[in-house]
Amino acid sequence: MNKIRVVLVDDQVLFVESLQTVLELKATDIEIVGVAHDGDSGLKVIRNTHPDIVLMDVRMPGMDGVEATRRLHQELPDIKVVMLTTFDDDIYVREAMQYNALGYILKNIPSTDLIDSIHAVRNGTVQLSAGVMDKIVGRNQVRTQASSNVPPANISAAVFSRREREVLYLLSKGLDNTAIAEKLFIAEQTVKNQISKIYAKIGVHDRFQAAEIARQIDIGQYCTYVD
Repeated sequence: MNKIRVVLVDDQVLFVESLQTVLELKATDIEIVGVAHDGDSGLKVIRNTHPDIVLMDVRMPGMDGVEATRRLHQELPDIKVVMLTTFDDDIYVREAMQYNALGYILKNIPSTDLIDSIHAVRNGTVQLSAGVMDKIVGRNQVRTQASSNVPPANISAAVFSRREREVLYLLSKGLDNTAIAEKLFIAEQTVKNQISKIYAKIGVHDRFQAAEIARQIDIGQYCTYVD
């Protein structure tokens, strides 16, 4: 079985060394192929090793993790990024997710949960620590009620086409665009087009808001055949 190749980017040297030791001891299918301590050197290591996943700290001297993720998304969009930090600030989450980061995990996560998250991200599933998710969802509910042209209470599954319902359902389960495309046997660009239509219909421009609305209207009951 091919190992999951991982690069660690974090300015806390002791933390990185400990994390590398834990992952290599507890996960036989994970290989640490590079380590860096700031965004700029991280990008160089990533270019040289082309890993499957990068565990990226948010706040680092010089180029921070969000900016490094933005540049990485432009240059090597197939590499999956998980933001690993002590800060549960949704501003960083939302910005990093715009650049295709697939996770935002707090550094105090148990090692077994981190390993599970790495496996999930490898399969295209978005991973968020519970505290971060609660914060995002709570704020998004307020924002959606205040800014959306169509209040969530008035949205039903009937406003979506069958394909839109399928895409929205998989989005609400945390799948990224690539995983949704593979699941539905369609092009990734088609997924992007469907998501744009979904956003237009519910008056949001945010994956988390859309996922929360999908759960509110129980979109899954119309897509049982997708699982």
